[in-house]
Amino acid sequence: MNNWDEIRTAYHVAREGTVSGAAQALGVHHATVIRHIDALEGRLGVKLFQRHARGYSATEAGEDLLQVAGATDDQFTQLLGRIRGRGEGVTGDLVVTSLTSLSSLLTPVLADFQEQNPDVRIRYLTGDRLFRLEYGEAHVAIRAGAAPDQPDNVVQPFMKQAMRMVATQDYIDANGQPASVRDLAEHRIIGHDSATSRAPFNIWLRTHVPDDAIAFRVTDNRAMGDAVLSGAGIGFVPVWEMNRHPDLIEVLPALSDWEAPLWLVTHVDLHRTSKVQAFLTYLKERARDWAEKWG
Repeated sequence: MNNWDEIRTAYHVAREGTVSGAAQALGVHHATVIRHIDALEGRLGVKLFQRHARGYSATEAGEDLLQVAGATDDQFTQLLGRIRGRGEGVTGDLVVTSLTSLSSLLTPVLADFQEQNPDVRIRYLTGDRLFRLEYGEAHVAIRAGAAPDQPDNVVQPFMKQAMRMVATQDYIDANGQPASVRDLAEHRIIGHDSATSRAPFNIWLRTHVPDDAIAFRVTDNRAMGDAVLSGAGIGFVPVWEMNRHPDLIEVLPALSDWEAPLWLVTHVDLHRTSKVQAFLTYLKERARDWAEKWG
């Protein structure tokens, strides 16, 4: 088979389930998708799809072909991601990913790095999703918790995500300040909505505070910080976030049990490129300043 465009189109129809979905994913007109499917089925002499009211579903023959097509498409995506990152200069896209809670810390660094390297286009992707570095989805990932163990990644220790238990002055004035961990049961606590969160401070909270004391629940650390600042109760924020808001009061002394290590992760194929090395060097230099402020 020498027409990859038709096979790739069929793969996307199978993945999306509709002609319109495949057309949108490929950036082509829906008539092009239909033409490719018809041509491919005609060339093979078999039906690859069953047409029905809700869209397209692959036949047995289609499943066989599309399994190979999917693997090939992934390989092309991986190759293109690596090629795009291999430029010798500090130019083009720089894709950095981290937890949302690190945004207030990292965004100024990214902005300053771009100021010094105006040919760089920053893409800062936040959230819990683990972007696939081996597919070129990101150049640098900053991850929390246990050291990442994906193959072909370069993993470097970065810093500690130090957390503080805080509340607003208004909350303290209205409800008092707990004198010990035992007193937390008498307060409104802000916690994570998921009982499976592996963040160290959430594990500690579930162990030391009754479930019914967690009166305000959130799904990420940024929302927890917003809830604290709104006076909803006592919660955790990173130390750098506490320092940005003078109204926040540290209600109990910080514990090492609340900390999580942060890691710098890059793919081995991109780790030594000029762009990645320039950013890592700049980020580590800024992090030394953070260590002096909050170490």
